[in-house]
Amino acid sequence: MRYFIKLAYKGTNYHGWQYQPNAITIQELVNKALSTLLKSTIDVVGAGRTDAGVHATEYYAHFDVTEEIKTEELIYKVNAILPNDIVVYNIFKISDDLHARFDATSRSYEYRIYLGRNPFEIDTTWQIIHKKLDIEAMNEAAKLLFNYENFKCFSRSNTDVRTYNCKIKKAEWKLNETNLIFYITADRFLRNMVRAVVGTLINVGTGKTTLDDFKKIIESKDRSNAGPSVPAKGLFLTEITYPKNIINE
Repeated sequence: MRYFIKLAYKGTNYHGWQYQPNAITIQELVNKALSTLLKSTIDVVGAGRTDAGVHATEYYAHFDVTEEIKTEELIYKVNAILPNDIVVYNIFKISDDLHARFDATSRSYEYRIYLGRNPFEIDTTWQIIHKKLDIEAMNEAAKLLFNYENFKCFSRSNTDVRTYNCKIKKAEWKLNETNLIFYITADRFLRNMVRAVVGTLINVGTGKTTLDDFKKIIESKDRSNAGPSVPAKGLFLTEITYPKNIINE
């Protein structure tokens, strides 16, 4: 029997979602908590990787068991074991052939920038001072993303993927007083892609990169031409969608 687990986490203290032999990850802690409670080895399969320091307000994973689970009781117990910066919202039974990663139809991220200094958001925003940004130009550049599919220029080098193609469905900046947030949705993302996109758009906002330059960067398919990767702490995975006919919480 297969179950989905819906959770969220603050990634500050972790080396990302995916298990690593010499570092603490979210996947490792969730595996340990479920294995302890269910008294068998549980290996959760996540919807995708998040890098060290990246957060998720919505994340899904699946795991398999041989017996029916009392889900409400398990949710309560697993949250009692997990650290306070990881929370399980729901556990529910799904079809045995549903895959948390491969059946996802889209993923949404937010990149959060605080224009100034705020000690209470130091772990969850990239804080910028003394830098004026042309947000209108940044949004014009963001619109250009819809014209392309190959985003190799924003991918981490030496990544083992079959294709660099992604279909971007949303890309826009919104300013609310001192909070500047970039919203982006696509069917899939390359490793480090969102942080590299944001870094390149920031260069547009400061006038370092023109709209024409931005197009040339994408068309070059060369990571060295794009802007720097912005800090991980401002990045949030906020939504993962699945076909409505195969998932129903």
